[in-house]
Amino acid sequence: MLNMFVENCWYVAAWSHEVGEKPFSRTILGEPICFFRGGAGEVVALLDRCPHRAAPLSMGRIENGQLRCMYHGVKFGADGRCVEIPGQDRIPPSMCARSYRVVERNRWIWIWMGAPESADASTIPDTWSLDSPEWAYKPGYYHYDAPHLLICDNLLDFSHIGYVHPTTLGGTENIAKSKPVVKPQADGVRVERWLLDEVPAPFHARVASFAGRVDRWHFYDFKVPGILIMHSGVQATGTGAPDGRYQDALEFRSCQAVTPETTGSSHYFYAVPRNFAIADEEITNKIFDDIVAAFEEDRVMIEAQARRLGEGKPVTMVAIGADAGLTQFRRLLSARLQAEKES
Repeated sequence: MLNMFVENCWYVAAWSHEVGEKPFSRTILGEPICFFRGGAGEVVALLDRCPHRAAPLSMGRIENGQLRCMYHGVKFGADGRCVEIPGQDRIPPSMCARSYRVVERNRWIWIWMGAPESADASTIPDTWSLDSPEWAYKPGYYHYDAPHLLICDNLLDFSHIGYVHPTTLGGTENIAKSKPVVKPQADGVRVERWLLDEVPAPFHARVASFAGRVDRWHFYDFKVPGILIMHSGVQATGTGAPDGRYQDALEFRSCQAVTPETTGSSHYFYAVPRNFAIADEEITNKIFDDIVAAFEEDRVMIEAQARRLGEGKPVTMVAIGADAGLTQFRRLLSARLQAEKES
């Protein structure tokens, strides 16, 4: 398991609504980060540690887009430079807080933890469904007491759905028997899985009525460092879904992001936008509740797995065929980490 993190990539740090009128703190890759909004409403990210006496800047006060430390009153601009020291005219050059590149896009706040000059906003994954008026959802966040790679493994191998989620996302153990198509990409892995002529999952049956059996699909890109962008859905069997004819289907455009907090804990941001009954708040809440129930099933299993891996001697996990996606992703992540070390 990786003990270090790839820094030169974009991580999801927060939902837009989490950063408002007061400073907000979240640890990313072991670093405490203070988020707040500058004078023009832009998101600012500074190391959450005052360079004076190491007080948390997130305990500070925002003044016209600048942040005042409430221990001794030292004030910092949006770029992290000190702009005022009460009772002192001279400002030492080293009196500055580290600043991070951030981009707010499609209701997610992205942060670049590596060298600022390497940050390229054009490489941020396109999560367009999070900001489309034609897709409805309720945003979610989970905290995990588990390494981020274990959560990535879970998302890269959906064969677990029939066993971990029998009353929510699953409904059948045949999911494990339907082999996915796994395609390597430069920045991640592409996974495509069909489940044909099956009973509807409990999750689907609670928001729609089906006269008979259905076809289900999960097509998703899983990108470094842990971003899932998925097109999934369900449609009556024999109505053309495998041929790309989606009619009267329940379609979802899920966006999920796994961000390391520390080597043993993680942040998990998720949303399951849909393009049907988008004005129906009851369905929005029902889908969200079902997703939360399913993700709680994941959390219980993954945190139990993390505890076992942390006990006794180091463990070598034995691979099976269903591990193709997660194996390729781990190799890609390891290669990116090695490249950063060498550079």
